[in-house]
Amino acid sequence: MKRITVFCGANAGTDANFKAQADLLGQILAKRDIGLVYGGANVGLMGAVADGVLKNGGKVIGVLPRFLQSKEIAHAGLTELILVESMHERKTKMSELCDGVIALPGGFGTLEDLFEMLTWGQLGLHQKPVALLNIDHFYDALIALAQTMVDKGFLKEVNRQMLLVGHNIEDLLDQMNNYVAPTTGKWIDSPVKS
Repeated sequence: MKRITVFCGANAGTDANFKAQADLLGQILAKRDIGLVYGGANVGLMGAVADGVLKNGGKVIGVLPRFLQSKEIAHAGLTELILVESMHERKTKMSELCDGVIALPGGFGTLEDLFEMLTWGQLGLHQKPVALLNIDHFYDALIALAQTMVDKGFLKEVNRQMLLVGHNIEDLLDQMNNYVAPTTGKWIDSPVKS
């Protein structure tokens, strides 16, 4: 992997470990010579992961919609800042530029980005690994919900397994390096149970 897109909060959250782990992820990406693609802001977890890469000599590409330039405060120290017109264009550009995706803690925007990348993978539009860095069990409920989707017949197990999960950054990156995309379609051919 040459570049990884990181989706995460523009806020730092209530747990100091979220920001510490975002910074550490940035440091490890730089040490592995993996570039960062992210939302372009200098605030919250977004700023922390970018700073972690930059202070260790790594490369960071930010992708920021023009209308968020004043709200999310564009990071001034990036290798490259790409300004786009819409949120959809932002996500498309971030996907084009990366070889894999990691989601850190965040809110609705982070989840929306994560699920669109998973959906695109499920539909065969890309074969990139999509992963959760489950810092302090932040995503446990989401992981349980994904299993409920399988149990209730809305998601194939092979597609649930597309979502890689790790608590340790190095282990998660190793999972991503070893990822093989599923070759089966997403549609479930089983009859509805009465």
